[in-house]
Amino acid sequence: MKPKRQVVFIMTDTTRWDMVGCYGYPDMKTPNIDRLASEGIRFDKVYSTQPVCEPARSAIFTGLYPHSNGGITNTVPLASGVKTIGEYLKPEGISSAYIGKWHLDGGDYFGNGICPQGYDSDYWYDMRCYLNELDAQDRYKSRQENASLEGSGIEEEFTFAHRVSDRAIDYIDKHSSEDLFLCVSYDEPHQPYLCPKRFADLYADYEFPKRPNYWDTLEGKPLLQRLWAGTHLQEDKDSLHIKPQLFLGCNSFADYEIGRVLDAVKEKLPDAMVVFTSDHGEALGAHSLSLKGPSVYEEISHIPLIIKGGAYALSPAGTNYAHVATHIDLVPTFLDYFQIPQPPVLSGVSMRAIIENPFGKPLHQTVFSEFHRYEIDHDGFGGLQFMRAAITDDYKMAIHLLDDTDELYDVKQDPYEMKNLIDEESYKQVRDELHREILQWMNDTRDPYRGYQWKCRPWNKKEVTPDWECDGYTRQRPSAPGELKQLDYDTGSEISENVRQKKKASNVVGTI
Repeated sequence: MKPKRQVVFIMTDTTRWDMVGCYGYPDMKTPNIDRLASEGIRFDKVYSTQPVCEPARSAIFTGLYPHSNGGITNTVPLASGVKTIGEYLKPEGISSAYIGKWHLDGGDYFGNGICPQGYDSDYWYDMRCYLNELDAQDRYKSRQENASLEGSGIEEEFTFAHRVSDRAIDYIDKHSSEDLFLCVSYDEPHQPYLCPKRFADLYADYEFPKRPNYWDTLEGKPLLQRLWAGTHLQEDKDSLHIKPQLFLGCNSFADYEIGRVLDAVKEKLPDAMVVFTSDHGEALGAHSLSLKGPSVYEEISHIPLIIKGGAYALSPAGTNYAHVATHIDLVPTFLDYFQIPQPPVLSGVSMRAIIENPFGKPLHQTVFSEFHRYEIDHDGFGGLQFMRAAITDDYKMAIHLLDDTDELYDVKQDPYEMKNLIDEESYKQVRDELHREILQWMNDTRDPYRGYQWKCRPWNKKEVTPDWECDGYTRQRPSAPGELKQLDYDTGSEISENVRQKKKASNVVGTI
């Protein structure tokens, strides 16, 4: 009997790459994720498409960048007509279940409790569903950081993570004979870091190592970063102690819950493709910054990705992929695995080639990241911060549209991203090429915020002049088979070219 086509996608919230043991950090207790890596491929250079919760997830589940799918900040809905992976799979008869944190419905942090199109409503379980199971006292307890260590502590059965795992295991048991896509999405280790005390105790005396970038003065860097750092820039870094006991304890607890699901997968879905990742990182004081935001610093944007290939895309066990990679390729990869043609609107490509042979030709030379706003509900967190960034194996470039200073780092020579090279003449060729790639990416993805302002920057003002027509093209959305065809404004007929030179009016409107 032919194996079923089955994919189990597991993700956490706020897990940096260096919070996973198999990435070379043995102090991090993540034996189950490490086990998955030993059975598949560890991707070493994966970067968030936008390092904040909803936008990162919007790209993961739609295959479109946040600027294209509408999920540009927390607590806004996806744009009308944008599909998530379940909406591609369900019409093809593939059982699809989403269990856990969603963050794409435009509701508050917890979601609205309503199953979106494309997923099995019997298994839908977001954080609103979880809170609805609790009385007022337990709801309050579930949001308190100190609950894990005070009084009787937290039992694993109380947590969102455990209840998510329970439902995932039940789904696996009942649907193991079907083609399926299962997403298991934990809120952990995100604040408030709830976990049973035994996991927090693993890090009771642990001090997170300080890299040299804790002493970064942010000289020659964007104003936004100095504002973000605030008074932390004046801290005595020599006497600073980073002790994220609950954060790391919760991370290990999430690994434990992932292990429960992986055990069920091994028993019931032995031929399934299994994928693990996270949405973004957490600065933890590096560069004097906190949380996440408009940055491509390692601590904020570098996340883990592990893929164990399935029966229809076998992967070599215990290997690694050493080049840059991106979440934007996940939806195309899942569609490829289920033999569903990729809609032309999607921004990424299937990762099959590097899953089957991680030592072959790199899939990408450059991957991209962006930023708009942290959360629509909040005035703070820097407010509006437009960023577009390019990342390669050797360099990172970030354009900050509303700031006078952009960023360029040589990550081979400067792995801690201390020296901004944006004005260095010796790096002009690298800078200009990455800048060209960013502008081309914005055009290719029909970035609604593209314009001459991104092209004309303080460091090239002697060479580049603004142009009202920008590049002068019309870029219409490509249509998938069965979709309504777009029409040409000038002819009223179906478009023959999606990208074409825009005719410029030679006369004042209304004259001849």
